Amino acid sequence: MATILDDRSVNLELVTIYEISKILGSSLDLSKTLREVLNVLSAHLETRRVLLSLMQDSGELQLVSAIGLSYEEFQSGRYRVGEGITGTIFQTETPIVVRDLAQEPLFLARTSPRESQDGGVVSFVGVPIKAAREILGVLCVFREGMSPSRSVDHEVRLLTMVANLIGQTVRLYRNVAAERQQLQEEKRQLSRQLQGKYKLDNVIGISKAMQEVFAQVHQSAPSRSTMLLRGESGTGKEVIARAIHYLSPRKDGPFIKVNCAALSETLLESELFGHEKGAFTGAQGERKGRFELAHGGTLFLDEIGEISPAFQAKLLRVLQEREFERVGGSRSIKVDVRLVTATNRDLEKAVAKGEFRADLYYRINVVSIFIPPLRERREDIPYLVEHFLEKFRIENQRAMVAMSPQAMKVMMNCYWPGNVRELENCVERTATMMRGDLISEVHFSCQQNKCLTKVLHEPGGQQAVVVVPLERIATHTVPSSPSGMDKDKSLAAAPPTSERERLIWAMEQCGWVQAKAARALNISPRQMGYALQKFNIEVKKF
Repeated sequence: MATILDDRSVNLELVTIYEISKILGSSLDLSKTLREVLNVLSAHLETRRVLLSLMQDSGELQLVSAIGLSYEEFQSGRYRVGEGITGTIFQTETPIVVRDLAQEPLFLARTSPRESQDGGVVSFVGVPIKAAREILGVLCVFREGMSPSRSVDHEVRLLTMVANLIGQTVRLYRNVAAERQQLQEEKRQLSRQLQGKYKLDNVIGISKAMQEVFAQVHQSAPSRSTMLLRGESGTGKEVIARAIHYLSPRKDGPFIKVNCAALSETLLESELFGHEKGAFTGAQGERKGRFELAHGGTLFLDEIGEISPAFQAKLLRVLQEREFERVGGSRSIKVDVRLVTATNRDLEKAVAKGEFRADLYYRINVVSIFIPPLRERREDIPYLVEHFLEKFRIENQRAMVAMSPQAMKVMMNCYWPGNVRELENCVERTATMMRGDLISEVHFSCQQNKCLTKVLHEPGGQQAVVVVPLERIATHTVPSSPSGMDKDKSLAAAPPTSERERLIWAMEQCGWVQAKAARALNISPRQMGYALQKFNIEVKKF
């Protein structure tokens, strides 16, 4: 008979351990997993109360899962180490069996009465929960009406094995939770460190000027307002327009872009509005325009200041009515499009000269964002250079290409009339033509010629990029009898050492006549003009 009972106990243990193992490996929800484990124990051990307590950071044992308890009993399941039977099991790290709780002075009766409802005996079996020599909590069960002579060895053995499985799961869960919390904290720290550096996709800027642009983009992107992006060529207006689209509620719609300066008036009309079959020579079929393709999304019109006055009137009607007709068609087509425009022209001056319609200007200039040139946000240059170098390494599968501090200083001091576009081209050209892994200042073409690139605004609004050997101003010593000057007007004293003071000194000695001062410094008048502009020296007129 004893052998039959032992076989049943072994089978019960195997089935219980198997089911509990499956439960512990099925979910990452610790509370749900522990409750399912206690349900299995309650069913297999035929008991109504199963309790599981874990040590908390507060230093107390707290009931975390239970079967057969009321809400009040569950809330009262807190014990200090060594307090009551549960606290004693945790402190001694040994199982405890109590056959009659009514006779046990250590029992505090917080989670179970001392006697059953019919006055019967209530017994208790509790085991510690351990994992790798660390005690984590206590697992215990309550029985009603257990015979005093009944052996509980198999229950203690079963609860001990279950407690070990639970301990491993709890320890693994806590390690995962701690790592997750550490990763989240590191992520928050990195976010705080990178705050102000990478606020928009594909837009890099830590400068105050770019932070203002980012703030304006985030504030205006969710609206439906027409936007005008202003700034010099190469500052990244298209990238900002794309960021506005993806930050708006229309991010799932299309983003269509058109360069207005690249198309003639006829082609631009067909490109934007589409055409019907046979509308003009070569129109062999019906074609949708960019307005139709951008329905539900964003249409970006770059260089809008370059469109002709005749086409400005057609565009104004579309913006006002939100409808148009295809070229060669008569059917009105309504569209839901958000318009983002960009220009590098001074539209106010164009309106004053009659080159740009005032009503169209007010229609597109609802929200205006100015993108600063690169020379006004030089603190962004190192981050842009690193971004372009990384892009070059990936696209060309090159080894590590770095830039020396001296080379970075050259990049920081350049004028960059082409802005970010010119900077990217310079980085790519230099990285392509160099030999080795480190870019130094001698790898730049402007440094090889010992020159400095400078931009000058010529009459008529043209920009001329020139190379000025300004170091001659700093190193040249003025001859005692400069050519083209009378002896009584020769420079009397030695010039200062700094470039700016040398220029001012020469201009003062020559009565603020640029040609004479240029001859005194042995440079051309054109180079003298560039130098005065570089150092922002205002020429006095008498």
